[in-house]
Amino acid sequence: MASMATSLSTHLSPAAKDLCKLTSSSSVIHGVPLRLNYLKCSSSLSASSLSVSAKYDLKDFKFEPIKESIVSREMTRRYMMDMITYADTDVVVVGAGSAGLSCAYELSKNPNVRVAIVEQSVSPGGGAWLGGQLFSAMVVRKPAHLFLDELGVDYDEQDNYVVIKHAALFTSTIMSRLLARPNVKLFNAVAAEDLIVKEGRVAGVVTNWALVSMNHDTQSCMDPNVMEAKVVVSSCGHDGPFGATGVKRLRNIGMIESVPGMKALDMNVAEDAIVRLTREVVPGMIVTGMEVAEIDGSPRMGPTFGAMMISGQKAAHLALKALGLPNAVDGTYSLGGVHPELVLASSAEGETASA
Repeated sequence: MASMATSLSTHLSPAAKDLCKLTSSSSVIHGVPLRLNYLKCSSSLSASSLSVSAKYDLKDFKFEPIKESIVSREMTRRYMMDMITYADTDVVVVGAGSAGLSCAYELSKNPNVRVAIVEQSVSPGGGAWLGGQLFSAMVVRKPAHLFLDELGVDYDEQDNYVVIKHAALFTSTIMSRLLARPNVKLFNAVAAEDLIVKEGRVAGVVTNWALVSMNHDTQSCMDPNVMEAKVVVSSCGHDGPFGATGVKRLRNIGMIESVPGMKALDMNVAEDAIVRLTREVVPGMIVTGMEVAEIDGSPRMGPTFGAMMISGQKAAHLALKALGLPNAVDGTYSLGGVHPELVLASSAEGETASA
């Protein structure tokens, strides 16, 4: 995998490339060997050699005129059309953290599958904007780094893991690739208040503006809206104000017996367990990410993110299976199949993933 320095060097002008070279260094910090790659540039490198020529004049810049009502109509019309389109959809992913985004990304590869993402926060991404304790770097244990290769996210490679220099690089990259696809819509600042359940099967979600959901006790009755779906993927994270809401609602309505909550931290046990236990917990509803730990009482993994990515991918293929489409779970996927890109990024040489 190319390092961040290699990636940067590809964006330099020819003159700058002549003055810079890729350099490596090794060090040991608290007994941990580290290999760092960086660009070493000559002092003669000028600002002009790094600049990108603009196609407009910043000294005399002026926007084209527009009526304010046009802006309002464009936003309103497009959002309302999205609400109409996704009122009855294939898959609803509840929660746009690292697992939910990975799930939606994997599903979106099939252009015939419509995916709605419901996220209560204005800012999707969950806890994946930072590493642990508000630090920047994101640690991903191998072989989940193969998913980063697919996305084109650069990292510093170590023996058994890789490090992304800032977690936001992963989150912004996967969102930009996912949201550009025509079969995906992110409804952020929207909360899933409840589930639609018909004849013992989850058949969609009950939605409302997140700010309304947070203020039901301060106002008179504010009824919700709905999204019907063939499959719901619950990726609501661990317990918190909006955490684990999917499985907690299943417990409240008697569809599952208990939600014991996650156990204390054990990275090595936790990440394998999260991926292994990602599954359809009741007909029509798949649970992924840290919400899996809540329903199964498995350990938390702390500031490592590979299990979130691969759990999300597995949830996507379980959803494809439920939709009767080629997937990497039951072996219906093959390299010569309809959608060869649907193989799990973590699977070597087209092997299918174990459920």
